[in-house]
Amino acid sequence: MAKRSAGILLYRHRSGELEVFLVHPGGPFWIKKDLGAWTIPKGEYAETEEPLAAAMREFQEETGFPIQGPFVELGVIRQASGKLVSGWAVEGDCNPEKLVSNLCQVEWPPRSRRMIEVPEVDRGAWFSIDEARKRIISTQTPFLESLVVHTGRPSLEEHKAPRVHRGKSAMAEEVVPSVSAVRKGAS
Repeated sequence: MAKRSAGILLYRHRSGELEVFLVHPGGPFWIKKDLGAWTIPKGEYAETEEPLAAAMREFQEETGFPIQGPFVELGVIRQASGKLVSGWAVEGDCNPEKLVSNLCQVEWPPRSRRMIEVPEVDRGAWFSIDEARKRIISTQTPFLESLVVHTGRPSLEEHKAPRVHRGKSAMAEEVVPSVSAVRKGAS
């Protein structure tokens, strides 16, 4: 069975533009990676845990910011690793400079059996939708597209074809419900 994660895409409106809050993974593997490395705050959950409750818990653990709804379901995507990620959006605000992440242990260097403690995320930032498309892990792009549909805020690149990464469309791994299903779920 595929591993499952759940996460929250925080968004706000600034100067008439839709912005989203993304986080950058911590640790030595990610330190020099930027474009295509950012993510929504998310984490794995147990079969007995409700995905939305896990998403709220993970958001606070990774950012230090409490979060509350109403939430809009964005659907489920499959990441390149096979992990299924459920996503929700909520309108809100936070100051990235005040982000405080929990710590986790990772093996570094790889296959060394040496464990080091690193912050799960090392920073967060607000991005326009167009900039977020460049920064976010490509398999999470459908979350951005679902948010654009929900808010009715088209971006500058809305009518362009989907971006192509490693020979696949950014939507290729998508297992989210159709846009109309997302709209129905938001009401």
